[in-house]
Amino acid sequence: MHTLDTLAIIDTHIPDLIYLLAAILFIFGLKMLSKVPTAKRGNMISSLGMLLATIATFLFINAKAAPEANNYISLIWVGIALLIGSLAGFLMATKVQMTGMPQMVGLLNGFGGIASLLVAVGDYSLKYGEVENARWDSLLATGLAVLIGGVTFTGSIMAFGKLQGTKWAPDQPVQFPGQKVLITLLLLLSLALSGVLVATPAGWWTIAIVTIASLILGVLLVIGIGGADMPVVIALLNSYSGLAASMAGFVLGNSALIITGSLVGASGLILTNIMCKAMNRSLMNVLFGGVGGVVTGGKQVTGEARAFTAEDAAIIFDAAQQVVIVPGYGMAVAQAQHAVKEFAEELQKRGIRVMYAIHPVAGRMPGHMNVLLAEAGVPYEQLLDLDQINPEFEQTDVALVIGANDVVNPAARHDEGSPIYGMPILDVDKSRQVFVIKRSMNPGFAGIQNELFFNENTGMIFGDAKKVVTDLTNELAET
Repeated sequence: MHTLDTLAIIDTHIPDLIYLLAAILFIFGLKMLSKVPTAKRGNMISSLGMLLATIATFLFINAKAAPEANNYISLIWVGIALLIGSLAGFLMATKVQMTGMPQMVGLLNGFGGIASLLVAVGDYSLKYGEVENARWDSLLATGLAVLIGGVTFTGSIMAFGKLQGTKWAPDQPVQFPGQKVLITLLLLLSLALSGVLVATPAGWWTIAIVTIASLILGVLLVIGIGGADMPVVIALLNSYSGLAASMAGFVLGNSALIITGSLVGASGLILTNIMCKAMNRSLMNVLFGGVGGVVTGGKQVTGEARAFTAEDAAIIFDAAQQVVIVPGYGMAVAQAQHAVKEFAEELQKRGIRVMYAIHPVAGRMPGHMNVLLAEAGVPYEQLLDLDQINPEFEQTDVALVIGANDVVNPAARHDEGSPIYGMPILDVDKSRQVFVIKRSMNPGFAGIQNELFFNENTGMIFGDAKKVVTDLTNELAET
């Protein structure tokens, strides 16, 4: 009898044990995602953890529920949902170009948000007849899941639109009088109604109003942010999606969902903080500063940019001993990462030391440049972050800037009227020679001209990044 009781206890706690194992895999996987060489393995480990958590939820818990019970879910429907989701994920992963990865990440954040919202609303509707007996913390979590999930969904859709360059979500910040006041009122209203839901459980009207308010709030929060701040927005929305999932976990009483959401939420907030420090700006300034709009401050840049041809530049590269490549969004747009790697290999054949300078906010999402260059097979040890690479520029013969702009603008060091003043930048201007590949002299996301382009040691090579780099490689090979 004692043995049977022990087995019954073990059987009862098997899902919890599997959830614990899944949580351990999540943590190890998240740790491995912090480094490029182990990121792929970390992703697989985290995926295995999620698979185990899913099995525990639908096989063990569902098996104990009677078919006629409200919480019984046919595994056939679960299988159909998994099939549809897997097919959609596979198509997105195989069809979306690496340059479209920020938009894809934005959409995935939005999917996570709307899923949490629907879970909270669905659970509330199932328990509506007995909602008066619901725990206060479950009701509060329902309101918060709806609020955070709604903000995440519409905010992510707006971020997608800005990254995609759509007309309905312009890259420039859209701000209007009273916008901050309206955002504050909607947020306070949603939080207050979440409290009202606890006091008045059978109040569908509270859920409806919080849902509508959160969806509007998500639009207002993101539409006022410029394209230059999209890396921070993506990280923040990722955190929101995790927090929404965690709230949904409290609603369902699912420990795996609570743990997973907490990990995503915490890591997203940490990454957001890192991004803000990289720009020397507060989160409030990012959310409400509207950087990227009409710029009225800053010193007027004077001088004349010098244009070079690929043939002229190749001669200077051939005589160099150390070259630093600075990738930016222009490299991503032109899909030039493979051409850049071939150019670096041509330099290395001549015994030239090649390094890559990676700014934390280069591109349109955190780690954008690292992902592109890793995809092209660039050795991880050649990718150096801001603190590692800046001391190297004074010993660098040639710095090649490919589509980067604000992250290499010297005005950030001395122009107190500039919107990027105080932002840590890559010190490319300290190199003996700088070449900048750009399509035109148009300013970057911050909306200001880059004084680096007019320095005496800077040469501009105009054109598509992929074509220019390929021409440089060909010219160098013939030298």
